[in-house]
Amino acid sequence: MQDKYKYIGPVYDFLSNLYSGKSIQSCKNAMLEQDKLKPGDRVLVAGVGHGRDAIRAAELGADVTVVDLSETMLKKFSELLAREAPHLEVRTIHNDIMKIEEYEQYDMVVANFFLNVFDENNMEKVLEHLVQLGKPGAKVVVGDFIYPTGNILARAFKKAYWYVAVFTFWLFANNAFHKVYNYPEHLEKLGLEVRETREFSLLNINCYWSILAEKRG
Repeated sequence: MQDKYKYIGPVYDFLSNLYSGKSIQSCKNAMLEQDKLKPGDRVLVAGVGHGRDAIRAAELGADVTVVDLSETMLKKFSELLAREAPHLEVRTIHNDIMKIEEYEQYDMVVANFFLNVFDENNMEKVLEHLVQLGKPGAKVVVGDFIYPTGNILARAFKKAYWYVAVFTFWLFANNAFHKVYNYPEHLEKLGLEVRETREFSLLNINCYWSILAEKRG
């Protein structure tokens, strides 16, 4: 399996913090709270990233599984887990998320800054697959760059901010180059109900959002 994050993976955390301050980290953890997760809940994290959201879910007592196609990112996560939370157990799977067939097994499915690696057609297929992995009534969490809204200057800033990021990962990780996705629209298209959204700012402009949707029972 090709590891597209072999070169950019080791500096993923650095780039995230450099580009957003702590906004990306806050966005990733936004929906991982005691009122949304209870001990024993099964949580799937698609695309481990820096992995602190997976650790946060495990700290709340959830049974966490992370899936990533990148051996580099899984190694970075394992190092972080051993360093910051050696008492926690997190199941790791090195595979393509589309090959995970644990249908209706998870209470929460998390896709933070993961769906944006795909072109729109494949993103829709991956999102539908993630929804299928959730139990009836499961929560689906998506954190990512926010869909551009506001006045013309705000929209222009958000689009430019996104395209710098997508160009970087297209160049160094061969990710798809595409527009910003309107995730609530895609979630509702799949029959989910959006329950909550939270926005996170950079320079007083909301650049990221975390969306919590619920699968119908």
